[in-house]
Amino acid sequence: MGKITIAIDGYSSTGKSTIAKQLAKALDYVYIDTGAMYRAVTLYTLRNKLIGEKINDIRAIVKSLSKINLEFTYNPTLGYSEMYLNGENVEKEIRTLEVSKYVSRIAEIKEVREMLVGMQQEMGKVKGIVMDGRDIGTVVFPNAELKVFMTASPAKRAYRRYKELLEKGEEITYEQILKNVQLRDHIDSSREFSPLRKADGAITFDNSDMGLQEQFERLFSYAQRVIETKKGTP
Repeated sequence: MGKITIAIDGYSSTGKSTIAKQLAKALDYVYIDTGAMYRAVTLYTLRNKLIGEKINDIRAIVKSLSKINLEFTYNPTLGYSEMYLNGENVEKEIRTLEVSKYVSRIAEIKEVREMLVGMQQEMGKVKGIVMDGRDIGTVVFPNAELKVFMTASPAKRAYRRYKELLEKGEEITYEQILKNVQLRDHIDSSREFSPLRKADGAITFDNSDMGLQEQFERLFSYAQRVIETKKGTP
């Protein structure tokens, strides 16, 4: 059966990673969380005081990129790969609100995007992958056989993220999360390099009023249809 590349783009907190993991597991494909890569770079810049409330040292950030090594290591217990930054498992640290506050600013930097897009394209040379992010269908894999653009209302996305962070023990308010979601939408959609937009040929998938099971079943059905057309191809 011919394997395909599945590119899932969309706004923050639409559940792209969750659904991408489910699809990859069901199809026995490799899952690549590109957002984790940008978050890991953001964590590095925060730790090294290159970005923050009163600092945004772009030149130093670009200069430091050669010191950043990113790897995905599969965790059989969890059933998916975790993000390692310079040999350290940072899967938990990159999911904090602090990283979320600055990740869109890091993702605006041309040199950061060029470095990570190059890594992502290398990872996807062999088909049979599910990759999610902001520019997968537009820049990384414009020829992906299945492209999905996920969206949901800012209020719904903020509430989902709020619940997720509360469960992790973070002390935050819904208003903080909503403000962060709206700010990230603006930055992601208006940045100069690889702005967030629906790729040509992508399926618009609004999951504002869908549960996880319904989302999975619909997208799995889309994937099966596309894969069926690839039968007999290498």
